Amino acid sequence: MKFTLKRSYQTDAARDTLSNLKKARKYWHGEADKTAFSLTAVTGAGKTVMAAAVFEALFHGDDEFDFDADPGAVVIWFSDDPALNEQTRFRLMEASDRLSHTDLVPVENTFSRDKFQAKKIYFINTGKLSKNSLLTRGFDQEEVETRAGAQLLELRPDSRSYTIWETIQNTIEDPDLTLYLVLDEAHRGIGNPTAADRNAKNTIVQRLINGANGVPGVPVVWGISATVERFNAAMEVAVNRTILPNVLVDSAKVQESGLIKDTILIDIPDEAGDFDTVLVRRATDKLKASTSAWAEYAKHQEESHTVVPLMVLQVPNKPDPNDIGRALDTIYQQWPELPSGSVAHVLADHIAQQFGNHNVPYISPELVQDRAWVRVLIAKDAISTGWDCPRAEVMVSFRAATDYTHITQLLGRLVRSPLARRIPGNERLNAVECLLPNFKKKTVGDVVKALMKGDDTMQPSTGRILVNPVEVKPNPAASAAVWEVFEALPSQTQPQRGAKPAKRLTALAHELASDDILPGAGKLAHADMHKALDKFQESEKVKIEAKRKAVMTVDGKTIVADLKGKNKSFDDFWEDADMAVIEDAYRRAARIFTPDISRTYAEFLAYKVAAPDEPDEFEESIIESRVSIAALGLVMEAQGYFDAEADKLATAWLAKYGNEIKKLTDDRKEAYRQIVEMSSEPQDLELVKPETKFEPTKVIENDKETEFPTYKNHLLCDENGNYPANLNSWEIAVAETESKRKGFSFWYRNPQQPGQSSLGIAYLDGDQYKIVRPDFIFFSTLEDGKVVGDIVDPHGLYLNDALPKLRGLALFAEAHSVAYRRIESVAEVKGKLRALNLKREDVRNAIAIAKDAASLFVGRLASDYE
Repeated sequence: MKFTLKRSYQTDAARDTLSNLKKARKYWHGEADKTAFSLTAVTGAGKTVMAAAVFEALFHGDDEFDFDADPGAVVIWFSDDPALNEQTRFRLMEASDRLSHTDLVPVENTFSRDKFQAKKIYFINTGKLSKNSLLTRGFDQEEVETRAGAQLLELRPDSRSYTIWETIQNTIEDPDLTLYLVLDEAHRGIGNPTAADRNAKNTIVQRLINGANGVPGVPVVWGISATVERFNAAMEVAVNRTILPNVLVDSAKVQESGLIKDTILIDIPDEAGDFDTVLVRRATDKLKASTSAWAEYAKHQEESHTVVPLMVLQVPNKPDPNDIGRALDTIYQQWPELPSGSVAHVLADHIAQQFGNHNVPYISPELVQDRAWVRVLIAKDAISTGWDCPRAEVMVSFRAATDYTHITQLLGRLVRSPLARRIPGNERLNAVECLLPNFKKKTVGDVVKALMKGDDTMQPSTGRILVNPVEVKPNPAASAAVWEVFEALPSQTQPQRGAKPAKRLTALAHELASDDILPGAGKLAHADMHKALDKFQESEKVKIEAKRKAVMTVDGKTIVADLKGKNKSFDDFWEDADMAVIEDAYRRAARIFTPDISRTYAEFLAYKVAAPDEPDEFEESIIESRVSIAALGLVMEAQGYFDAEADKLATAWLAKYGNEIKKLTDDRKEAYRQIVEMSSEPQDLELVKPETKFEPTKVIENDKETEFPTYKNHLLCDENGNYPANLNSWEIAVAETESKRKGFSFWYRNPQQPGQSSLGIAYLDGDQYKIVRPDFIFFSTLEDGKVVGDIVDPHGLYLNDALPKLRGLALFAEAHSVAYRRIESVAEVKGKLRALNLKREDVRNAIAIAKDAASLFVGRLASDYE
């Protein structure tokens, strides 16, 4: 893979998908059972990167996923849009270094084969399988028989030897091949997925799944979509198809990764009237501001690539060309420096269009992202599915208020982060803005509800959705000392399932060497691991020698049957292992120590007994070394020991070179941040100062608007020094109590959304790690001038995870007692606020053995909060 699956949810999804494909192949070749499953992933989750990893493993095998290749694997990638297929094909090539362009085959009208080839992905769209396609013409056997029965000679499309349906059938019926069907945007083309409709005329997708006209259904069906409910329902009633566990990508983890934007900002008119021109001017100002912000960011970070943001003008299905022309006039009047020829359209007529005085060319949707000259894009809803343009940051919709579905579907395509990462501390660059001239306050709630709940074409948004928010920036009254303390406060990462310390170490070594922080880090890491393995071999000589004998011999039993006496006996036998057996044992061990470290350790051991300039002797030594590594891998304690040593070295390097890493650009720091997160245990990260943030100022419910109160002394504030916040009664009591304490300086409402400016603490809920985000951080100045930070977290006892969260806070307090002056959890008990001081050892011990959280706040270890 060119793109490493560093994000835990991507690795988990690829692993779970491969597990399903392994079962599916077994079921098909064992019992001829057809199977299906789905992968649900929000827009921006990186489905193409995940699919590339799956296909590499399917065709070539993968030691990390413990997956053996399927030598007869054939993949059909199917969607209803040829442009979307082409975009996916290009992305797979971009993501993978093991899939060549010849492995990714677009099925054109000239295609003609008796069957598909193994280890290839064929891209087919609905049109290629339709009745009038050159690939299928004359193949509808039902129609042939209806028209003339057996007397009509079977027609072939364009005299070719095989129709595409025959190619599919021959591939399915070949016992050496396994045909996998991947349905992109799987919610489309399914039709009505009810059992009652089985006998109705099938859609093309249903024909592929269920079979038709003598062509059997595809053995393995994998549906991918942001919303797969319709697909899953269709699979439940599909003919003779086993449903495998569906793969669900946690949208919260996608949000946490920074691959999708944190915030959707919605602007609506504050008063009644025609505000088309006003909001178009406002949108133009936002595009200008975004352009300047990205240019400044690129300059500050010394990046060669600058994001060039785009505005989408969404028009009704039957737009008035003159209305669009007036909007374009407004844009150019508001931004005279915008070059002429900066506008394009993706409307149905693929020709230049005249909008007022503007002649606007057509552009294919998949080209927009890479055509920086396009700054304004005119669209209806053709780009609401499958389109990908991360630089689209502003949208003005001229849709009517009743068309909120069209608006939300397009907004769902605009949430991908342009740099595939969160910009630390700058919410403006982590947001998408939508302006709705035709919406009034009483109807904007429909858009918000649709985005929050989702529909059958998109998942609910995991980010914040803010209507007419205010921008807040660092409080000018806050001293540099306060911000220094803020940025030094430790936060925690969410541990990853199945994280491998050795993989983390080698990834860290690669980055340190790339940044010239530690030249030759890879060799140093391997040398350290070689020493560790030598030490383990020395300490576990007896066990390893026994395992070595096990590797070198194959034992079994010979059955001796006494036909006269009708008895059986078993004779043991032992044979020397051949190279295939040794290589298999070595490969299994390499999955523990990683293939790279195993390879270099084998060479390291071989160098001890033979010189490379004596090929025969050295080759023999390599074989002996692999036997030793295979034996090592069979010792139960080896993996725990090796993982601990790799983790120890990675942790030491991160600590030693932490200051140098901090000096790098955001892009490079993000690479290290992802490596820190590649751990099965919570890891510490420091907070990042927020430079700009958006906050809601009001809530609209049942057509009623309620203003939020504002507060002083927050670390972030508007131009008047105010910070708007909708606090509940507990939170208000805590904020007032803390602000009256001696030395109080500032407070920080900890964001409940993921980000580098949000304090997160890991806690274990069952067998899954999650993140709790304490509500408040308070800053005080002591008499000696020292600034200290306090965590005070109002704790809801009614929540099911109240005790696990409390335990996570207690463990965090134990590990970081020096970093925070106070760490307290506050809860209401019998109408009174009570507090637990988590820096006290006896309190933490009580939390560790408690059966519920409520009893702790009632007991003697808690005190009245005042």
